[in-house]
Amino acid sequence: MRIAQFYDQEKYIRLGLVENDVLRPLDFAGDLVDFITSGQSALVKDEVVDLEAVSWAPAVSRPSKIIAIGLNYRDHAEEGKAELPKTPLVFAKFPNSLAAHQQAIRWDAEVTKKVDFEAELAVIVGRRISCCSEAEAAGAVFGYACANDVSARDLQFGDGQWVRGKSLDTFCPLGPWIVTADDIPDPQNLDISCRVNGQLMQSSNTGQMIFPVAFLVSFLSRHFTLFPGDVILTGTPSGVGVFREPSVYLQDGDQVSVSIENIGTLVNRCQTGKV
Repeated sequence: MRIAQFYDQEKYIRLGLVENDVLRPLDFAGDLVDFITSGQSALVKDEVVDLEAVSWAPAVSRPSKIIAIGLNYRDHAEEGKAELPKTPLVFAKFPNSLAAHQQAIRWDAEVTKKVDFEAELAVIVGRRISCCSEAEAAGAVFGYACANDVSARDLQFGDGQWVRGKSLDTFCPLGPWIVTADDIPDPQNLDISCRVNGQLMQSSNTGQMIFPVAFLVSFLSRHFTLFPGDVILTGTPSGVGVFREPSVYLQDGDQVSVSIENIGTLVNRCQTGKV
């Protein structure tokens, strides 16, 4: 099942199912977190919206936290000449960084001049969990989405820690929808790619992850409680701009596309100026 958040005419967030290139609104008054925590099912309304006409919202709009994992692909660690981590490298992105499919990635050129792309598989938590085992982790996942861990490299490396460079407004595009876990039986065998203006920049497979999804969910739950709607970004493969020769950074007007097999394609255009 592909479930999306979108804005209705009154700019309220609503839920819909994406089927056969149309969105079918659900008869449910609330957002994704409400839907997960309610434990209810919802009927599909007798109406359809063409995907080209949808006003998309982020796949999740109010997670209690966005947890990201650094250096979690072998090929990415190698391109950065970094040792493979022995435990997950955990950092945070603030919820203000969320952006929707087709929403602009925006930044102030006076704040950062080195904005990079990172295609990632996002995991959406489906229930409250603490200290869960790897065997229990799969049952705690609601679904998966495409994400772009947009990074201001000059801030990230200049600060010596990553939160500011990763958390600027719109620096976490998430969507276009969530594919529920029952439709992704093996999250460790999905092709993942990123294109900038149509040019292939990243191309890998989630099987390259050092720490797979089940391990990450279990590991994180042993350190802090995970809640429905929490987002886990599972790392990016090789091909990011900062490690290219010469480095490649996003520019005003660039279009970035993140594609993950059996999930979809998340598309955002870049816009510089005052945020």
